[in-house]
Amino acid sequence: MCQTDDQRLIARYTHPLVRDLAWLITAPDLLAMPWPGRPSQEELGLSDAALTAYLDAQQHAPQALEQRIGNSVGGRLGHYHERLWQHLLATAPGTRLIAHNCRIERDKRTLGELDLIYQRRDDGRLVHLEVAIKFYLGLLEGPGGADSQARWIGPGCVDSLAVKRQHLHDHQLPLLNRISDAETLAQLLGSADLVELALAVGIEQRLAIPGALFYPLNSSQAADASAVAAPREATSAHLRGQWLPASAWAAFRQRLDANTRGAWLSKPHWLAPPAFDQLLPLTELDSHIREHFAAGSAPLPVMLHGAAGWRRLFVVADDWPRRIPLPPCTRLSCG
Repeated sequence: MCQTDDQRLIARYTHPLVRDLAWLITAPDLLAMPWPGRPSQEELGLSDAALTAYLDAQQHAPQALEQRIGNSVGGRLGHYHERLWQHLLATAPGTRLIAHNCRIERDKRTLGELDLIYQRRDDGRLVHLEVAIKFYLGLLEGPGGADSQARWIGPGCVDSLAVKRQHLHDHQLPLLNRISDAETLAQLLGSADLVELALAVGIEQRLAIPGALFYPLNSSQAADASAVAAPREATSAHLRGQWLPASAWAAFRQRLDANTRGAWLSKPHWLAPPAFDQLLPLTELDSHIREHFAAGSAPLPVMLHGAAGWRRLFVVADDWPRRIPLPPCTRLSCG
């Protein structure tokens, strides 16, 4: 398997934040929902050579990126992902960041937050962008049919693709429709001209939801064949990985080619593959996996590189999942 253009682009950079920024720009969305997807590279002003020039500049002078990310490097993956988007929209040639984390209140009650509002430089239109980064593991059996989004759950077993999808569709994105008065728009946009523009032509809405879907690894095969169907609305280009129980790791490892090396990932750097100089021999990775599951049961994200290229894995405890999140409520099911 040859390296893809996106992988070659990421490999060009050594700074971990720049590598994750490159991944963010090029990663496909997981789902195709009834909302427009992520801003394109053309919209960002980052087509072709412009993308390399932009990332080269970030690598050469990363101070603004580092300042924007701040202490989110040690925090939650979602916060880190949001700040990468903030920096991108603020510094890309085709966009201007207007506001972020916009709290919406009514009668002293918080209704929610809008993640990002930006302006396109080519046509001046305002855009509300909701962002979410998600890594879900597919179950052989579970709620709903074979393509049910409820069968795809987070490694921590606290949410599912179905729950996240409903929250985005039913709550987060419709939130903008509840703020049409000039006073609230002025608080969000901070400019009379932008308020006038929003009242005249509206604010476009988009959703960016990158990440990866991890299919259960068929323990009898080294190939990527999957025993579960892709979830409903999954894009054809979504990033794929596999998951396997810790007890199956030794047999799986024996099937890998001799030149394979790997690394475990630590939050928030679950985005771009690690740099080649961070990859370890499989014997060292074996030791870490054994020690990790001897001390606890948290799922462990791993990336391997060998003759077949990059491979994403989640190694989980043998009793994973200990629980399966309930499917989201509907008006019919929840009264």
